Amino acid sequence: MSEYLVFFALVLGVNLLPAFGPPTWSIIALYAFNSDLPLAALVGIGALAAASGRFALGHATRALGTRFLSAETQANLAAAREALERRRGGGILALGLFALSPVPSAQLFEAAGLARLPLLPFTAAFFAGRIVSYTVYGLTAKTIRATSMGDVVREAISSPLGIALQVAMLGALVLLARIDWRKHLTPRDPSAEERAGEDRP
Repeated sequence: MSEYLVFFALVLGVNLLPAFGPPTWSIIALYAFNSDLPLAALVGIGALAAASGRFALGHATRALGTRFLSAETQANLAAAREALERRRGGGILALGLFALSPVPSAQLFEAAGLARLPLLPFTAAFFAGRIVSYTVYGLTAKTIRATSMGDVVREAISSPLGIALQVAMLGALVLLARIDWRKHLTPRDPSAEERAGEDRP
């Protein structure tokens, strides 16, 4: 039981990090190769811990955003949320992104938290997607030699591409908060524009 608790705590802690944490799949693969814990348990516990950590991260980001973001930035993010909620197809696309996307999920949950989107649907989609991906990684780990596992984990943490992607996602998160979404997403009123044109000399 203690092994499961340590594993859960490790995955949970990694997924509470806002950026630059080791990917959960590397922990799943490491345990799958070097422990006697059943793969099904590793996948289920890993997905639950990862989803719990990201859910908490999203809520923490939401709380911090409310405290530290300006009223104007919060209004912009509210406009982005309302636009996404109006467009059902966009919401479904966002859920698919959370479920299957290989991009860092921390920044996705931070963005959802800042925009005050409902976190439960995203967390459920994230959990379902991770069940699939962690199963694949766990099965793949069985075919990797023990001497190469350390290299796999180190590469996952220190890969220049991975670091660059994390930096890019953090930049996108900043951009999300700075865009004037009210200006770009508010529907134009044609009748108002016509009246404005008539009033011009």
